[in-house]
This record gives sequence, structure tokens and C-alpha cells, in this order.
Amino acid sequence: MRKVLSYVLIIAGLLILLYPKASEWYDSRQQAKLLEEWETASFDETAVQQAQQQYEELTDLFNEEAENSGLVETESLPTTTPQVTEAETRAAPIATISIDKIKLKLPVVEGATQKNMKSATAHLTETTKIGQVGNAAIAGHRMRAKGKLFNRLGEMEIGDKIVVETRDGAYTYIVYKVSIVEPTDVSVLNYNNKDKLLTLITCDPIVNPTHRLIIHAKMQA
Repeated sequence: MRKVLSYVLIIAGLLILLYPKASEWYDSRQQAKLLEEWETASFDETAVQQAQQQYEELTDLFNEEAENSGLVETESLPTTTPQVTEAETRAAPIATISIDKIKLKLPVVEGATQKNMKSATAHLTETTKIGQVGNAAIAGHRMRAKGKLFNRLGEMEIGDKIVVETRDGAYTYIVYKVSIVEPTDVSVLNYNNKDKLLTLITCDPIVNPTHRLIIHAKMQA
């Protein structure tokens, strides 16, 4: 009986140690699948929602991810590691975002949800379409792992280039402002009727976030 109990404790300990790595591997695999899907799939727009509401909901999404990035309690662990199933539904990529300075290339999906943002960045639905006059907003988690999602976004400076590629073409934006704002500051979504703007949104600081890091960029003339 004691041997059985010992084996059970050993297995439980291994699950606790392996779960974070398995989860990280799963998210990375999903990200790779989205990028591969972007290369082969046709562009498909999804239904429209309110942009401001999605921006406000980012607070809950960022907070939830911050909590999930902390220490994992035993009772919250699943009995098995995450499995990839064909039946699992996920958003199709509408674009890719590349920033050479921070060695970033990520898929962009439509709609800021926790599921979408686990392995991709998300275009806030009903903000301007990428490449058009107005303000296109893209949100992403700022993970603790070096280089994971928007982890290195804090290294961005004025003059840096951001390239977003859609099915309509590739668009180059130049950073003109970097700011840290309150989560309630929706003015970051403001725009005029002449400039083609891009706004990248993530949490700040990485650990115990209380604010948002905003990268403001404008398309080259």
C-alpha cells in the first residue's frame, strides 16, 4: 500500500513540474499552426463587435493571464497534459505582425478573447481595418517568458518599424509615441480622418500589471 502511495505522489509531483512546460509547448504549437494557416488560407472577415467594449474587456483578460502565469496550485492542475484535437475550434489568422527589432513575428486573429490571445495577438473588432485611414488596434499578452508574445514590446522606441501583412498587402508603420496609461484610458483608440494609425496594446508591468503599455505608430506616406 505504501509503495502504491509513493508512486502516486511521484506521479503527482511530475505532473506539477511538467504542466507549465506542457502548457507553454501547447501554446507555441498553436501559434505555429496559426502562422502556417496564414500562409495557406484565404482571408475571411468575422462578425463585428464594439471596439470600446473589447478594449475595456482587456483588463479582465490581462488580469486573468497574470494570475495564470503565477504559481500553479495542486488542486488546479488537470489530470492530463493539454492535448491538441482536430475538433478544437480556433480563430483563423487575418494577418501577421513583424517587428525586426525585437525579433517578433506573430499571427493576428480577429477579436480579443483569452483563447485567441493564448497563441496570437488580436485585432480589436470594429477598430479600423489594418492599412486603412483610422486607428487599427492590436492587443497581446506580455508574457514573462523572454520573447513570448508581446514580452519585449517595452523595448520599442520612436522611429522603430512595425510591419503588418494582410491578404491585401504589407503595411509599414513607424512608431511615433510610446506611452503607459490607465486601463480606463480609451483615448488610445482616437483617430483622425487622414492618418493611418496602428496601436499596440499590452499590460504593464509584466508582473502584477496595473497599467497598459501603448505603442502608437503611423503608416509611412
